[in-house]
Amino acid sequence: MSPKKKTKKPRKRGWNYPRAGYGPVHRWIPSWRVVLGTIFASFALGIGTFIGLYVAINVPEPDDFALAQSTEVYYGDGSEMLGKFAEADRRSVELADISEALQHAVISSEDRGFYENNGVDPKGIARALWNNIQGNPTQGGSTLTQQYAERYYTGQNTSLTGKVRELILAIKIDREQSKEQILNSYLNTIYFGRGAYGIESAARNYFGVSAKDLDISQSALLAAVIPAPSAWDPAVDPDTAKVKFDRVLRRMVEDEWITQADADAVVFPETLDPSASQSGMSGTDGYLLQEVRSELINDAGFTDEQIDRGGFTIVTTIDKAKQQAAVDAVNSLPEDRPENNYVGLMSVDPTNGETVAMYGGRDYATRQRNSATQDRAQAGSVFKVFGVAAALKSGLSPNTSFSSPASYTIPGTNLTFSNFGNASFGNLPLRDMIAYSVNTGFIKLNEKIGPAATAKMAVDLGLPKDLVGLDNNAGNILGSASPTAKEMSRALSSLASGGRRPNAVHIVREVQDPQGNVIYRGDTSSEQVLTADVATMATYVIQGGTAPYGTASDLATLNRDIAAKTGTSTGPRSGWVASYTPNLVTVVDMYQVGEDGSEEDITPFGGVSLVTGSTWPQHIALNYLEVALEGMEKLKFPNARNIINKRFPPPPPPPPVEEPKEEEPAVEQPDEDPSQPVPPPQPMPAPEKPAEDAGEGNAPAEQPNNNDPENQDGGANQRNN
Repeated sequence: MSPKKKTKKPRKRGWNYPRAGYGPVHRWIPSWRVVLGTIFASFALGIGTFIGLYVAINVPEPDDFALAQSTEVYYGDGSEMLGKFAEADRRSVELADISEALQHAVISSEDRGFYENNGVDPKGIARALWNNIQGNPTQGGSTLTQQYAERYYTGQNTSLTGKVRELILAIKIDREQSKEQILNSYLNTIYFGRGAYGIESAARNYFGVSAKDLDISQSALLAAVIPAPSAWDPAVDPDTAKVKFDRVLRRMVEDEWITQADADAVVFPETLDPSASQSGMSGTDGYLLQEVRSELINDAGFTDEQIDRGGFTIVTTIDKAKQQAAVDAVNSLPEDRPENNYVGLMSVDPTNGETVAMYGGRDYATRQRNSATQDRAQAGSVFKVFGVAAALKSGLSPNTSFSSPASYTIPGTNLTFSNFGNASFGNLPLRDMIAYSVNTGFIKLNEKIGPAATAKMAVDLGLPKDLVGLDNNAGNILGSASPTAKEMSRALSSLASGGRRPNAVHIVREVQDPQGNVIYRGDTSSEQVLTADVATMATYVIQGGTAPYGTASDLATLNRDIAAKTGTSTGPRSGWVASYTPNLVTVVDMYQVGEDGSEEDITPFGGVSLVTGSTWPQHIALNYLEVALEGMEKLKFPNARNIINKRFPPPPPPPPVEEPKEEEPAVEQPDEDPSQPVPPPQPMPAPEKPAEDAGEGNAPAEQPNNNDPENQDGGANQRNN
């Protein structure tokens, strides 16, 4: 019997994974040694990382925040600065110069365990993390110390690593500084809205007092708005501000900072009007900066705090030379122009929706409403371009003619419409109807295609669905709707770009974070909403406005392919000129606002007896475009004649008719010289271009139910002051 052969045991390895000598499944289950080793290694790595970061991170001084948080705004070239956001409205004060009522209100509202915690709140962090994991609205779990640390890194680190740095900084601050120092630093850096950083600026901007003079009521309100200062400002949302105000008072009573009797005696405080005097927010540039802010908040999801404290670099779409040309063009108006006369100007690249120039008003510090993007004015005859596009889309030829008498009553109604000055015209093709801006011919066109088609075309090309004054009545083609200059520029961009509607007319090209990473880009996309052929034919018709006898003929001196239409509403209460080349859309409107904010008839000025779209608005557009088009390529519109001839070929000539050959009797010759032919009858000459818009004016007053927006007000000119 041979000796039993011993099985050789496998040699143990230092790292036994997968585990040798085990089954196909068991071998992949880590041993307790592997598990413990991994835990200890991870713990050691975490401790090492924590210690390294703890040593490396320096606690900032409160004054360091102002240097790190400035957001800079540049012109489209990306090199020349247009302005900054909230770079200077900040004053540091000592804790002894801050009202105790304010200190207590902030602690009760933001961190009730401030004097007991070590700078962080684990329960609050866990609660916020769980809330956010569940998909609920983002929630913080921060102590005052953490908020102070977060403000140092706001806009610079939103990653997990950045959050860890904030947590370590909060712990280090709590270990190195007293609670009084932390509270003082926090109150000198927190953002309270209205461009105010720190409690001293906030006290002055909200109440016109120093921080040391804040009473319980004022302190409770300032503490209440901290989580959302721009949204909860009582000037913005008084109801929410009152709810948050009552919450702070209730907590102050619970924390025994004040008695219930003190709280019952408190009255919600009155605040000053929000200040518009932030650095760089005055003059015409203030409107550009405010438009940048509004776009980032409304379209990109930024907050006021992020914009003011994020350290971003914002590159706009504004061309500095064109912007100066826009300002100069408006400033070229006569000196007797009324103070309450307002002008809006929008100039846009139709290929991508970028705003290259915008005039929103004289001085943002004195009037915080943008004439180009917020104020509305009745469009008048500019709206006829939508009727033209709708008619061509329906299959009508640009050569279609409509009779245009001095006045016209829609059959079966008492609605009568009249041309400017009761001028009478014969049959006019669409291009001449645009040139003379006749009302009666366009009413007949609207009857043929249906007013709903005109309204739909306006919306398809870019006007809002809920546009003030937009309806399906017969007179809508004469401009009862009241768009902004910005909205009209988008609609015309759709025609200028061959039927492609920009998804957004915008002023922000891109936003970069402090590390230079692009975190937002303006929307340059577009959508085909009208066939290129129809858009080309519509442009051909609208070019009638710049014909020698057209109401916008002054723009023909630019020697460009340019289409334009003027517009004037009843009164007149508004005057427009809307123009476009293949690479630039420019819209100008003018209107007048009374002391109570209501619209007024435009007061004549500068020697012009009646202000219409073809007068001062066209003057502004011409002066602007003479500079703005310099150096721009002279692009041509597509050839519309080829499209028209292909789609609407002329009818073939009738076949010749053979006459029977009969011997004709001799005719006695007249006494006159037979060699002199009789001249043919002469056609009626076309009317001369009137001094004002030929198709834009008032119908006789005896027409009680006239829906023509150029014949009566109709309440469509809704505008806010």
